[in-house]
Amino acid sequence: MESIWSKERPRILTDNRPLPNRAEVVIIGGGMAGLLCAYLLKEAGVAPIVLEADVVCSGQTGNTTAKITSQHELIYDELTTTFGTTTASQYGSINQKTIDEYERIIKEKRMDCEFRRLPAYLYTKTEDGARTLEMERVAAKKAGISASIVYETDLPFSVKMALKYDRQAQFHPLKFLSGIVPELEIYEHTRVLRVNGQEAVTEKGTVTADHVVMATHFPFVNFPGFYFARMHQERSYVLALEAKQPDGATVQLDGMYYGIDSDGLSFRSAGNQILLGGGSHRTGKVQKENPYDALRREAAALWPGYRETARWAAQDCMTIDKLPYIGRFSKSRPNWYVATGFGKWGMTNSMIAAMAIRDMILGRTDPDWQCVSPERKLTKKAVGTLMKEAAATTKNFLTPERPRCPHLGCRLVWNPHEKSWDCPCHGSRFAEDGGIIDNPAQKNKSV
Repeated sequence: MESIWSKERPRILTDNRPLPNRAEVVIIGGGMAGLLCAYLLKEAGVAPIVLEADVVCSGQTGNTTAKITSQHELIYDELTTTFGTTTASQYGSINQKTIDEYERIIKEKRMDCEFRRLPAYLYTKTEDGARTLEMERVAAKKAGISASIVYETDLPFSVKMALKYDRQAQFHPLKFLSGIVPELEIYEHTRVLRVNGQEAVTEKGTVTADHVVMATHFPFVNFPGFYFARMHQERSYVLALEAKQPDGATVQLDGMYYGIDSDGLSFRSAGNQILLGGGSHRTGKVQKENPYDALRREAAALWPGYRETARWAAQDCMTIDKLPYIGRFSKSRPNWYVATGFGKWGMTNSMIAAMAIRDMILGRTDPDWQCVSPERKLTKKAVGTLMKEAAATTKNFLTPERPRCPHLGCRLVWNPHEKSWDCPCHGSRFAEDGGIIDNPAQKNKSV
């Protein structure tokens, strides 16, 4: 179940270099966030090293739909309501910056990574959805984001309304990373076992650093920070398919689409293929129907005779207030930094993390980064979500069934559709033989 991007995974020339004893910055995690952070730091004159447990881009980066956008579902109305206009404006500003920053790097490096500027749409088929989109348009405008209502799209069905965000972008993420990886000092197959102060302890030795960046998707360090209590993980599914118009022409979309209705789907073109996404659910919650079969049924209704070329699943860290955690890991670890909780917008938030952490390490001040600080105040709604998360986790801890997750001991649930053992508490996943598929667990499940 590899994505269409995976064939272009960057290759690191392994020369069995010994780990250095010291580095200015140690970045743990060789996905988009970690590699971008390393690139921007090196560009600024800092010498980072990247430690990756497997090979670069072997985690969630290869499972994205690769949209770079400030359109993050229905975010601006909620941010305005719960945090205020200032936070909503900061969030809009930093997301717009990321699109420009990707474009800057791509142009400077003259990359061929299928980067395209094109609109992103939220769409609905219902009257209630149309009212919701109008509220989102007003909130986005107040936040400084240009968005307009339209009634016609190039989707293969009619919509009640769509909210159009101009000059967003999409790309091929691993072709992009292939353009920056050769400049970076990366150590693959180097799992960090623990972090003691400024020491990153691995099976191959210990590296002492002035700054430690944890870009491991879900932090494996539980204390301090308590990120395991402030997030859960969700899975969603993608089909890559080739489809034809009635006249025989290949189906192409001139935009990226995200449905806000309960049965909404996502769409984007990738070369001569369409990426069809949907079926989101909490990791560890077993679905009655195979999610891929549900997507295939939708695809057949839209494009009879389509051909499936690939399928894969993404796993996303969801925070209790919909904002990512980017910045200082905790007050008691001032030289640790974290990049996590990206929701379903990993490409955009990876660049935000790289820019924000670079600025913090360099001592630069930008008030816009405050909106994603892990130390931000909890809203009343977030406290309620936190309590629900705690109750669900406690229930799974107290359930006597085995096997248990080696992360914190939560019971594991068998996923018959993906043939894996999944943790409903924090989202770790394991193969039938017990091998780790997804973190935060650091060791295999006992079989």
